[in-house]
Amino acid sequence: MRDITIHAAGTSLDDRREEIRAATRLERSVSATLQAIAAACAERDAPPVYAARRHLAEVYGVARLRKRMEEVRRSA
Repeated sequence: MRDITIHAAGTSLDDRREEIRAATRLERSVSATLQAIAAACAERDAPPVYAARRHLAEVYGVARLRKRMEEVRRSA
């Protein structure tokens, strides 16, 4: 049986429970949004991807040069 007690504010207990659930959902949504913003800020503060790609290109270039030098030595 449903509780249909009317409170001083003019709302039933079921209505009040739903308000509390809605407020809880809103708090969780705001919390998740703030976490996403914090993660984006942390990512922005991290070293840029460009520098990492440049470093990998240098390593790859050195490896190619070393391989080419070995091929020249073998053929000489």
